[in-house]
Amino acid sequence: MMKFDKDKLIIGAAGPVLALVSSFVLTMLVLLATGLDPIEPIRLMIDNAAYSDIQVLIVNQTGIYYLAALAVAIGFRMNLFNIGVDGQYRLAAMLSAVVGAAVELPGPLHILLIVLVAALTGAFWAGIAGILKTTRGVSEVVSTIMLNAIATSLIAWLILPKNLGVQPPGSNDLTTGKIAESGWFPGIDMGQGNGEIYGFTFVALALGVVYWFVLGRTRFGFDLRATGESESAAQASGVDAKKMVLTSMLLSGGLAGLSGMPTLLGDTHTYSLSFPVGVGFTAITIALLGRNHPVGILFAALLFAFLDKASSSLDVEGYPKEITQIMQGIIVIAVVVSYELVRRYGTRRQQQKVGEELAAGGALKTDTTDKEVSA
Repeated sequence: MMKFDKDKLIIGAAGPVLALVSSFVLTMLVLLATGLDPIEPIRLMIDNAAYSDIQVLIVNQTGIYYLAALAVAIGFRMNLFNIGVDGQYRLAAMLSAVVGAAVELPGPLHILLIVLVAALTGAFWAGIAGILKTTRGVSEVVSTIMLNAIATSLIAWLILPKNLGVQPPGSNDLTTGKIAESGWFPGIDMGQGNGEIYGFTFVALALGVVYWFVLGRTRFGFDLRATGESESAAQASGVDAKKMVLTSMLLSGGLAGLSGMPTLLGDTHTYSLSFPVGVGFTAITIALLGRNHPVGILFAALLFAFLDKASSSLDVEGYPKEITQIMQGIIVIAVVVSYELVRRYGTRRQQQKVGEELAAGGALKTDTTDKEVSA
């Protein structure tokens, strides 16, 4: 029977709880300082989330955030900071949309081709940072930030009509052309004009299960986590640390590339310059808040999706929608501070427990010696 470590469970939950509570309190203080009611915006968002169409938007956004956060989490488990998820996600969506619009295959094959192109593009773009780190020692933080900027410029160039883009007649918008209906991923129609839940959202949840199994129940996952804890120790036990770094970046980029699939295959069916941006940066906070655990990430993604979509009516009621951005920003700061406080407490608690065990062992040894002498 599995024995639960109560201290470990409490410390594991304390970080996210402290981050959320402190961010909520700080947000209310900001609203008070600006002369606004600190409670009313929260109530309005909760009321707004009761509508079926908003719930569909929240679910769909959760799937997008979940995929992107899993991509970030893979890097974190290897002690890598993949800041380039946003660039990987957008470049993958753009090139997969180009391929999807250029061919027309039977439904499953068409979808599979688009998904493969997205995953391979994301993996390739992240792999550049992985190769730079393993061969030249370049920090993945620096390289992925630079690759984000390069991806933005590359997309802007590729989508020009003289290259891979298409400009619809009478429009100033540039797109990659419309993907044929055979390349649309079927979703669940909620009826009554409430919209459709993207079918790829369920793929995202399935990939969360795969993430949990691979990292927690396989030798590869153990090697990955061990290398993240200590490269030298992993190498001493026979693990190729450089290979694990590169593999982790490829996997992270592949998942990042899939982050655009819910929107591309379930909604827009094309890529344009109005495609959502900033997903990768939000995913960093979600992965941190969820402590890189697939269940924790899911709830964190749901929270951020709620803040995004349920705030749509705030400006109608006289409250700026930027309140949610303030809250998200405060959550980032709160996560960093609260996790550091919890880490320090956990270290002190562990030292205290070790001291108590050593003291108990010393007392037992002394008692045993006294009995032997008496005998």
